Amino acid sequence: MKAKDLMTPEPAVCRADTPVMDVAQLMCNTDCGVIPVVDPAGKPIGMVTDRDITCRVVAAGADPREALARDCMTEGPITVGLDASVNDCLTLLEQHQLRRLVVVDDGGSCCGIIAQADIAREGSEDQTAELVQRVSERRS
Repeated sequence: MKAKDLMTPEPAVCRADTPVMDVAQLMCNTDCGVIPVVDPAGKPIGMVTDRDITCRVVAAGADPREALARDCMTEGPITVGLDASVNDCLTLLEQHQLRRLVVVDDGGSCCGIIAQADIAREGSEDQTAELVQRVSERRS
């Protein structure tokens, strides 16, 4: 099984200058907790999670009506190609303690997302248990 078999294709994306309110609305409309931030060519440059909005905008006292995706995104998303193996995906998720990876096409454009839930649905119980444990470990 490869990344292209696991991923949710064509995820909703935004640009760095997208208002946070619009990003939050995208999350509501697509029932997801993360929106990749892409450049004009569609290449991923960051990720905005619902937690990013809560912690970096709302809890920080910024006005969510004025904030942009760039104000709360995590830069440098970890990506995998369409043909990456499940083991490669698991290794990256565990190594970086991530719950999601961006899948990119041959041109480097965002074409999908692999989430922990995708691993849980398609991977083995052992793979899922190890992933959850490793992603949840406290870093020293």
